[in-house]
Amino acid sequence: MTAEIKGASDAPGVDYAGRTVLIIGGTGSFGSTMARHLAKRDVQEVRVFSRDELKQDEMRREIGLDRFGYFLGDVRDPASLLEAMAGADLVFHAAALKQVPSCEFFPMQAVMTNVVGSSNVVNAAIAAHVETVVMLSTDKAVYPVNAMGMSKALMEKVAQAAARTTGTTKIVSVRYGNVMCSRGSVIPLFVEQAMAGGPITVTNPAMTRFLLSLPSAIDLVEHAFFHGASGDMFVHKAAACTIGDLAEAVRLLFDASCAVTVVGSRHGEKLFETLATAAELSRAEDRGRYLRIRSDDRDLNYAAYFSEGEAHRLDGDDYTSHNTERLGVDQVVDLLRGLPEVRAYLAKAGV
Repeated sequence: MTAEIKGASDAPGVDYAGRTVLIIGGTGSFGSTMARHLAKRDVQEVRVFSRDELKQDEMRREIGLDRFGYFLGDVRDPASLLEAMAGADLVFHAAALKQVPSCEFFPMQAVMTNVVGSSNVVNAAIAAHVETVVMLSTDKAVYPVNAMGMSKALMEKVAQAAARTTGTTKIVSVRYGNVMCSRGSVIPLFVEQAMAGGPITVTNPAMTRFLLSLPSAIDLVEHAFFHGASGDMFVHKAAACTIGDLAEAVRLLFDASCAVTVVGSRHGEKLFETLATAAELSRAEDRGRYLRIRSDDRDLNYAAYFSEGEAHRLDGDDYTSHNTERLGVDQVVDLLRGLPEVRAYLAKAGV
């Protein structure tokens, strides 16, 4: 595994020529990065679907390409999805409620968007005869302890269930850990605290989290688009670090004099995150940068669930942020320096 920052690449097999790509949640961190990536590719049409008209207008003025179309709608509204989906070839579903606290306070809102909304996306794609749908999931869906993770775990089950019965539409999922500098990421918070003179507030310095750049997340989605079979789950291997080392790296980059304060773990937080369980790894294919977890393709013959088993299915360890490659402070500093968002902060701070 490597910790370097890489831009989204034109990997073999990535061919957008003549295709229409729909990005659901297209004004969010992941979706807008995907849109800007596709602006540089030979895509016939890019459709941005979201409920945020202000951000759509900002993106329209920034990108300024006639082959981009903007659709106002909500994944909770099947009719708005069907309108945007008609004639689309590839669909990337990134719309979600992602903030752990808000999902804890309003769990049914998480269910309506992350579960029911995702089911609406799948059903609309099948009805529109879309070629491939890629569903965005998270490490928090594995052994979930909060409403956000639980709703994302159910989203994965919705995708897998549909993949068993869909016809020509491929339904593929991707799962990855924390995307650095995405909306809600802890890195911008640490940076802003450091730029203000501190303190940098850490919940538990021993916590570990996966580290992934937005361009690497785009690479994963493209791999799933062009190489996945229906029901597949792709996991991006990633390095990790402790939250304490991440805070120390930010402190060294921006203000070595500011303090780091431990405030205690928040409700719904884990000591470490899991990207793949031992059971999933038992049916996984190692593809270098990625793991392909093959679909659980048991049919409605319930004997496969109740009276039949698989030898050694639970042998081995889960793939977690505790047992992946661990970066030290100096490595995290180098990793942060490679992020455009952090470089912009450094320029603003005159560092």
